[in-house]
Amino acid sequence: MTRSDIPSSFRLAYVPGVTPTKWVRVWHERLPDTPLELVQATAADAPGLLAGHGADAGLVRLPVDRDVLAAIPLYTETTVVVIPKDHVATAAEEVSLAELADEIVLHPLDDVLDWETLPGRPAVERPATTADAIELVAAGVGVLLVPQSLARLHHRKDLTYRPVPEAPESRVALSWPQAEEAPDLVEEFIGIVRGRTVNSTRGRAATPPRPAQAKDKAKDRSKDKTKDKAKRTGAGGGAGGARSKSAAGRKPQSGGRTGGQGGKRGKPRGR
Repeated sequence: MTRSDIPSSFRLAYVPGVTPTKWVRVWHERLPDTPLELVQATAADAPGLLAGHGADAGLVRLPVDRDVLAAIPLYTETTVVVIPKDHVATAAEEVSLAELADEIVLHPLDDVLDWETLPGRPAVERPATTADAIELVAAGVGVLLVPQSLARLHHRKDLTYRPVPEAPESRVALSWPQAEEAPDLVEEFIGIVRGRTVNSTRGRAATPPRPAQAKDKAKDRSKDKTKDKAKRTGAGGGAGGARSKSAAGRKPQSGGRTGGQGGKRGKPRGR
């Protein structure tokens, strides 16, 4: 891909409950010159948005059509039941589906859980959205089962939630339009969500130094080697010079003594 072919920005779709903040932060650190645009989409609309190239990639809820979209599962969410804070179920750490048998369980039209059989008793009509269902729970009309992230997204002071281990779970994935090879920026984002380092062989290759930079680095290394050699040579010569100077400053002890004694012997004695 030539430099002119590289997209000027990266469009990332995400569905309610998914928080891309940490990955977006890493993106800005690694690719500061490539803006990342966040595109909000409902869980139902996200696959069509990606298939129509309305976004380069998306954080979506599975399943998606694998003939149209590629997908990498990222994590699975715990399903919880949203209930009023004064509900009897708040006394337990988790709730079974059997304990919801007598409850009106709301089933919004944008539900993201794949139910074979809905628990509890059905409401007279289905709420249009999860947000509408939350309002009905707060009004005491019924209870609602959703992925934990959606319970947090629609948090209210008068409501709480408890895990329901037997309920279907929602899986979140990174998805993009099918192609023989993922586009460069999609591959970059895949590396980020998978925790690859900057120097990973599957991430973007490090930019090679320009010829001038390479030449400067070679000169610096040559200078460093010369300095090291000079230091080693200077250290040896200094020690040798010190020894020579010290030796020259000392008089030969034996010669001095011999000369002195010889002088005394050579002097004629008076008779």
